[in-house]
Amino acid sequence: MKAISILGTSSNAGKSWLTTALGAWLYRQGVNVAPFKSQNMSNNSYVTLDGGEIGRAQAAQAFACGRQPQVEMNPVLLKPSGNGISQLVLLGEAKEHIPARLYYRHIETLWQVVAETLDTWQSCCDVLLLEGAGSPVELNLMERDIVNLRPVTYLQGRWLLVGDIERGGIFAQALGTYQLIPPALQGLGLGLVVNKFRGDLGLFAEAGEYFHQHLPKLPYLGTLPYQGNLQPESEDSLCREAEELETGTGEILAWIRFPHLSNSQDSQPWRLDEGVQVKWVQTPQGLQEARLIVLPGSKNTLRDLAWLRETGLATAIVQAHQRGVPVVGICGGYQMLGDWLLDATGVAGDVGRVPGLGLLPVMTEFAPEKSVRQVLAQWQDESWQAYEIHMGQTSPSPRAAGERVDTPLLRANGVAEGMQGDRLLGTYLHGLFESGAMRRYLMDLAGVEGYQPARESWQEVQRQLYDDMAQLMEDYVDLMPIRRYLQL
Repeated sequence: MKAISILGTSSNAGKSWLTTALGAWLYRQGVNVAPFKSQNMSNNSYVTLDGGEIGRAQAAQAFACGRQPQVEMNPVLLKPSGNGISQLVLLGEAKEHIPARLYYRHIETLWQVVAETLDTWQSCCDVLLLEGAGSPVELNLMERDIVNLRPVTYLQGRWLLVGDIERGGIFAQALGTYQLIPPALQGLGLGLVVNKFRGDLGLFAEAGEYFHQHLPKLPYLGTLPYQGNLQPESEDSLCREAEELETGTGEILAWIRFPHLSNSQDSQPWRLDEGVQVKWVQTPQGLQEARLIVLPGSKNTLRDLAWLRETGLATAIVQAHQRGVPVVGICGGYQMLGDWLLDATGVAGDVGRVPGLGLLPVMTEFAPEKSVRQVLAQWQDESWQAYEIHMGQTSPSPRAAGERVDTPLLRANGVAEGMQGDRLLGTYLHGLFESGAMRRYLMDLAGVEGYQPARESWQEVQRQLYDDMAQLMEDYVDLMPIRRYLQL
């Protein structure tokens, strides 16, 4: 097995993008390729077929490589829940919540898990693409870093470096990163790729000469122009670039950006449609023109519910619903729409028993067990793959006689799931909006005129996206060093 690590000069330099594009390109060459990231910190996660949880970026990379996602692609996942505390997910299974100051006490134990997982890949693929994290040369962290240089050294592989020209200082980024890489590992570099160039590439035509002059041992492979329509799902809910792309003009679909937002990619299928635009909202004013309001997932439901009240958004959501705006809650957002939320031990983030928004007649009780599964969602005449990742069980709450009768929203693996009320939808299913029929139903419910749903399915669009990313990389990057190393 050959191994290539994609390292970055900084966070958000384009490691995930390049890993995805390279995986799609190798898949087109007929190569048995797979993605890998030792340790990921993200609240954007995905559920594998066997019920494991991995970073959403690795799932997207798996599909780009023509594979089903599996837990061995991301053995260590950290899901931040606030106050410097993250839930540890190990080989897909949720473990304890760990404060950041204590995390590195476990690092050698976690490295053993990573090393053993890398060993299993030796017989499972011909090329393993290892995505790095942040910068590989954070001097205060290098001895404890199990994501960047240690895995590729363990596999005796090679590395690529990607830098973000949009941040400025691209020459200093590349030169400084290379010089801080240990000399014994500098020779493993296949080359440098500059990412996110906007404007006339001719203005950067002499870049190769400067890179060759100052980085003679690291080949300059080319510069990728930024293409807003060729951005895969964001790895990190705090990284807004992928979620807030220009989506044209149209009626506003307001998505609440919680402080502890998770699985923000649930909004992305709306990018396919005409006549609507996704707008992320953090103030009541942002709801004034909304035709639909979505409360997405949260890694700390009780704290984000308190934030809704502190900002005035809780009142604004209820008032918007009263004037006819449909409201949808997904996962943590579904829990918030109910009457009560009870967390006796703080397993979901904070301890407490608090009232919800009172829009749906349900109550949620949190427990240590975490529900993680893929399901076949069925609604009207359409079926599609979706998944659940949540702590807590939601059930009908007692209400006075004469209350409206609410019904299940859809079916998941043949069983009733979620709840539908008067212009209200609540569900635990991530991927709800991958259904074109569901998106159309909500726009009809909202009375939106001029809405045009996409003809292609979300899955078809994603496959084309990966192919287009691969083509862009092939058009602008010299892939010969990679071909030579892989003997293609």
